[in-house]
Amino acid sequence: MVGDELKRLNGPIFITGHTGFKGSWLSLLLKHLEIEHFGYSLEAEVDSLYRRANLERTSRGVVGDIRNVENLSKVLKETRPSILIHLAAQPLVLQSYKEPLETFQTNCIGTANVLKAAFETPSIESVLVITTDKVYQNENTGRRFIESDPLGGKDPYSASKVAAESACSAWQKISETKGGPRVLVARAGNVIGGGDLAHNRLIPDIIRAISSGKKISIRNPRATRPWQHTLDPLWGYLKFLEKTLGKDAAPSILNFGPSEPSLEVAYVVESARNHFSKSFDFDFASDVDVRDLESYQLDLDSSLARESLGWRPLWTQEQAINRTFRWWERVIDQPTSVSAECDREVEYFLKNTMRI
Repeated sequence: MVGDELKRLNGPIFITGHTGFKGSWLSLLLKHLEIEHFGYSLEAEVDSLYRRANLERTSRGVVGDIRNVENLSKVLKETRPSILIHLAAQPLVLQSYKEPLETFQTNCIGTANVLKAAFETPSIESVLVITTDKVYQNENTGRRFIESDPLGGKDPYSASKVAAESACSAWQKISETKGGPRVLVARAGNVIGGGDLAHNRLIPDIIRAISSGKKISIRNPRATRPWQHTLDPLWGYLKFLEKTLGKDAAPSILNFGPSEPSLEVAYVVESARNHFSKSFDFDFASDVDVRDLESYQLDLDSSLARESLGWRPLWTQEQAINRTFRWWERVIDQPTSVSAECDREVEYFLKNTMRI
């Protein structure tokens, strides 16, 4: 099933944060590609995609905290992976204002722990650390960020991810001077897709409003984000790793985002209103209240990933948004299983992404 594009990815692949939203979709993708994988994560939340799709039946993994470096190192040595993909994080901007220290402990020290443990595991050839499009020093001009642009997150979440990238730079130097796995960094845009119910995220908030009938307040309607279906960057991550495992020349840092310019929050809201037969009640919060808390204009330039990997997203932002709402519509309104919808989505993606 892997085919020539990913022929070097034999596994096992070790995933931190496998019970999270992106980790769940990555587990599904690897299952369909028949690549052995093993997860390490906090306990899955009750309403998580991991639980709703019954992934504990098909994915091997253990409950663990990346802040516990001794336990993480023990599990890595026992599982002997060839690749480590680091997804575990505190991923919410507004939550980081409430818990700044915990955010830094998880995103910065946790990443350093993962790198330390990986370098002490002889079987590991490459480590891919997933950060975010929000690491860039953003003056809200709307320009598309490239990999060499200066970093500088102003909120606790973004700042903690910048700190995580500093840790990656340090271990890249260790690898160059003393040997060890290759350390790669991927910066992805705003990922969407079926099954995400995190709080203070736009599409999950809309889905909750449709399901509960409760009014929601939507932040920054004119803010822009590089929306992309989570399967697109996940496929890019695997192509990134496959390239480096072959010792081919490749950058150590890559952006993964949509091909076209970012879309406004208001566009996503209007798409939801047009898509669902059931209406939802909302208002737009004043920009003055929240604009200073988050990036306002955000866009990524992924030309380097296209040039070095031959990667480009299968779906446009409009298509990714519509597919996400269609997934939720089937799950909410029709008697079908979450697992079946996930499998259908992955099968369609693999069938079509191999052609581009």
